[in-house]
Amino acid sequence: MTSDQTCIVIRPGDEYGGMQGLSYQAGISAESVGSRGLCMHLLEMPPGAKARPHLHENHETAIYVLGGLAEMWYGERLEHHVTCEPGDLIYIPAGVPHLPANRSQTEPCTAVIARTDPNEQESVVLLPELETR
Repeated sequence: MTSDQTCIVIRPGDEYGGMQGLSYQAGISAESVGSRGLCMHLLEMPPGAKARPHLHENHETAIYVLGGLAEMWYGERLEHHVTCEPGDLIYIPAGVPHLPANRSQTEPCTAVIARTDPNEQESVVLLPELETR
């Protein structure tokens, strides 16, 4: 068996700060396991937390909400809005500006996030011009 045929178990625990302004639990990525096509990690947004407006260049994102309620604004001017609850799956096409938030002041929101970019932060593009939206 070659090294690229070895299965690896990751037990989330170590956190890293994302450029988006949220903390993620390290998971599957190029950095942790040598992944070449995907990144998957856990996110727990504390009560009242929100990310900075951003997009992921050339990479799709899939999210599964485990607990809590999340909101997301998306679109060129963040003009669209969705609310997500436990069990919801969210798809974000590559290059779409978005801003996730946890509006609850008492409960965290937990989600599994997967992207087609194997690097944890490489495709993140911050959009400071949308900060006031």
